[in-house]
Amino acid sequence: MGGKMFLAERFAADRGHLLAVAYRMLGSQSEAEDAVQEAWLHLAPADASAVENFRAWMTTVVARVCLDILRNRKSRREEPIAAADAMAVGDHVSRDLEVADSVGLAMLVVLQTLSPAERVAFVLHDIFSLSFDDIAPIVNRSPIAARQLASRARRRVQGAPASADADRERQREVVTAFLAASREGDFSALLAVLDPAVVLKADAFAVAASAARLADTPELAPEIHGRPEVAKRFQGRLRMAQLALVEGDAGLVIAPGGTARMVIDIVVEGDRIVEISLIADPQRIGALQLQL
Repeated sequence: MGGKMFLAERFAADRGHLLAVAYRMLGSQSEAEDAVQEAWLHLAPADASAVENFRAWMTTVVARVCLDILRNRKSRREEPIAAADAMAVGDHVSRDLEVADSVGLAMLVVLQTLSPAERVAFVLHDIFSLSFDDIAPIVNRSPIAARQLASRARRRVQGAPASADADRERQREVVTAFLAASREGDFSALLAVLDPAVVLKADAFAVAASAARLADTPELAPEIHGRPEVAKRFQGRLRMAQLALVEGDAGLVIAPGGTARMVIDIVVEGDRIVEISLIADPQRIGALQLQL
């Protein structure tokens, strides 16, 4: 019981910070309060005996709740939060919320144009200084991909939407070239679109599918490094893959019958692919925002 009381005390002490996180992500005081309350319902029954950083742990839970809210809002095509509601911050909110709010309404308006994952990555890293290692599991991406989300969001916030749009178009061109080279078995073309230090990651489900030779899956290991080794895995493959948006980024999906069985999450920097993640875990796929 003492542990539960301690957790309740820590939650109360950090409630202002958690509201600041939720408010900056959601742009609405009322939604922020609802998100923090929902996070407490997840936190209260948890075993916190092994937790070393309570604030980071609680921030992570709140961020996941906010990401779900943002995704649901986007799927229902809701209108952005009105400016009056966005700025309706009460006196009871802590200094953390005042700091978050000082970023300004202009930023809040820009944040509403970002994808949910971009918004979460940017807010947690640039405003609340969480590391990309901590952000990655929240947005269900790798640290490299989380960094890319925040970087693209940062450029848009700094007033360069055209640059962000150009990034997406260039990303799509690179992914399209990668898909064509894979299908055609063109090893040289595959090498041309892969960074020398490219990393191929595969979850346990994808590795198992590889062992069973399912869904045109190449021979896999949890991690494969280097351009030649990664290119070999894709040469003459991906015939069943189709272009898709994965959390707003250009990627590939294998979706026989319209149901996603494998997601190929691709991170592009400049004109090269620096990371490819093969995701076949149904739960992880279900948590991703996909647009075929």
